[in-house]
Amino acid sequence: MSKAKRAILEKYDLEKSYSLKDASNLIKEITTVKFDATVDVAIRLNVDPRKADQMVRGSVSLPNGTGKDMKVLVLCTPDKEAEAKEAGADFVGLDEYIEKIKGGWTDVDVIISTPNVMGKIGALGRILGPRNLMPNPKTGTVTMDVAKAVKDSKGGKIDFKVDKFGIIHTLIGKASFSGDNIFGNAKELIDTIVKLKPASAKGQYVKSIFMSSTMSPSINVDVSSI
Repeated sequence: MSKAKRAILEKYDLEKSYSLKDASNLIKEITTVKFDATVDVAIRLNVDPRKADQMVRGSVSLPNGTGKDMKVLVLCTPDKEAEAKEAGADFVGLDEYIEKIKGGWTDVDVIISTPNVMGKIGALGRILGPRNLMPNPKTGTVTMDVAKAVKDSKGGKIDFKVDKFGIIHTLIGKASFSGDNIFGNAKELIDTIVKLKPASAKGQYVKSIFMSSTMSPSINVDVSSI
């Protein structure tokens, strides 16, 4: 066993579940990479995503930001391009980016579009859907107010969607954040997901929560602590 791994196991019990507050502090202690690691959570829900009325998706503005420079693409008609660029979008256009995406380019974190071009973007669903990049009115990424959408995305707004296994997996910050800031972001995300509980979901809605950072072990979060 490596020295680094031994040091981690002295601070952390694989068999134990931790409160959300304790996990948010502990994740900093067991992160050993030399760069600023991303902190993620994986939340398993008691839903069947194959049923349309149990598809949990939404967006949340993390109160302490993501710590990541979010790359934003805006797909729009020429009359909206200047507004998108002034708001800080990294890429702005339409047909040329649609062709790039068809060719496999998805080097962005968020895609925003205006409603009047969604007819062209629909054909990209097979590429963008699995990457959670498809613009959607429910998450505020299909809008005429592209300036607000860009600023929100740059300021800490993230989109999330349950995968086919019933798990929501998303970043909530960086290991350089304070424990309080990691906790605040995680709690805001979980509270938002709880509010989105489908009426048809029976039994315990949140089944498990695990927090991890880049190349760290996962911390089992005690669901009752939320």
